Amino acid sequence: QEKFVESGGGLVPPGGSLRLSCVGSGFPFSEEIMTWHRQSPDKAREWVATLFLGGATFYTDSVTGRFSVSRDDANNTLYLERKDLKPEDTAVYYCQRHESTTWGEGAQVTVAS
Repeated sequence: QEKFVESGGGLVPPGGSLRLSCVGSGFPFSEEIMTWHRQSPDKAREWVATLFLGGATFYTDSVTGRFSVSRDDANNTLYLERKDLKPEDTAVYYCQRHESTTWGEGAQVTVAS
């Protein structure tokens, strides 16, 4: 059974930076396209970023240039580096294997002064 465990969330001031981590298990991590999503208060969950096996990355427009996704296949870990954080980045962040229907508990990130 596949599982995703996100960590690294917290409270950060506007303009700050934070790195999220996600450990995946129960599937061949190094062979899968991985994604990040987020859900802001009172909004539907939205896609944030995708990391393809060849290293190509894609981001939703609102985070392009500020967020960077990477992976450590040796440790089954996906990362999301975020800089220049804005209050509208406040959300619970989730990672997922592409086309999976399983979600972890997510990591809460609050951007506030």
